[in-house]
Amino acid sequence: MDAAAQEISKLAERVRGSTLPNKLLEEISVRLDQLSKLTNSPTFLPEFDRISKYIDWVISLPWEVRTQDTLDLEAGRKILDKNHYGLLEVKDRILEYMSVMKLKQERGEGADIFRAPILCFVGLVGTGKTTIAYSIAQALGRRFARIPFGGMGDPLDLRGQSRMHPEAEPGKVIKSLKFAQSKNCVILLDEIDRVTEAGRSSIMGVLVELLDPEQNHEFVDHYIDFPFDLSEVLFIATANNTTNISTAVLDRLEPIGMPSYSDNEKITIGSQYVFPRIMAAAGLPEGSVTLDNEVWPLVVRPLGFDSGIRTLERTIEGIVRKIAKLIVEGKGQSFRINTQNVKEFLPQ
Repeated sequence: MDAAAQEISKLAERVRGSTLPNKLLEEISVRLDQLSKLTNSPTFLPEFDRISKYIDWVISLPWEVRTQDTLDLEAGRKILDKNHYGLLEVKDRILEYMSVMKLKQERGEGADIFRAPILCFVGLVGTGKTTIAYSIAQALGRRFARIPFGGMGDPLDLRGQSRMHPEAEPGKVIKSLKFAQSKNCVILLDEIDRVTEAGRSSIMGVLVELLDPEQNHEFVDHYIDFPFDLSEVLFIATANNTTNISTAVLDRLEPIGMPSYSDNEKITIGSQYVFPRIMAAAGLPEGSVTLDNEVWPLVVRPLGFDSGIRTLERTIEGIVRKIAKLIVEGKGQSFRINTQNVKEFLPQ
């Protein structure tokens, strides 16, 4: 057996050892048979590379791989409360979804477990839309992937290119499934209102197919060119506003408003959530920095009002960096920030 035939045999062996759908197995076998007849042709190497790359992709997809859902409401509530302050309506909606899944699973109605409205978190920047999606995946015990829509202008970014193109590859949906390695993962469709004006209508058309349970059980990526069942994926969307989202897409979403935070809420979030996290990330020991209660209003609003907590995070990061530098320079091991010295630590 010559080298070319050996390589084709190795590919065929990999395909047989996989868990691909039977029809796809048959199609790949036909292509490998056709390839074996080209071993003496100058087109053999490019065709072999193309088929080899295709086989690598289809074998890597989770055709029948699922994770076990964690449907413990108390554990889910603890995760949501640990990661997010307030947002009671949002948390209740997530726990309601988990409750429906749990009841249907107990009754053995597995086929309908995943037919849930797609949540779409709508709010200004920094209000926690993306992080709440991470927390939902964590609460459910599912793997997580994210598709950023900001600046997307071509529906092929989602659906992939035909293998006829030399540099073709799958779209972001298939790439997310490969990354998550689970067909019942959580996929975040992040900032779906920020696609380009030129590609908006065609991208919204693909979104309708993704989000519609009557269509997404046979989603076809142009590169894979074989239906993949997305009905078990839990899609979550985010948007800054709904103005630029088509009516057909909105019809398949359940918009949930993410409120702006008041100063008092930001003080709680900053002191109990953000500050301990940034301290740990900077490697500062617990208790090495304390902020007086009177200081927090100045930390929360050093330059004016901000609807989210991005500015608050940057301010705290700046304070922590300055203290880390003082510790490394040997100018102290513990610091207390009060109204008299706070200006020395606030980022300018």
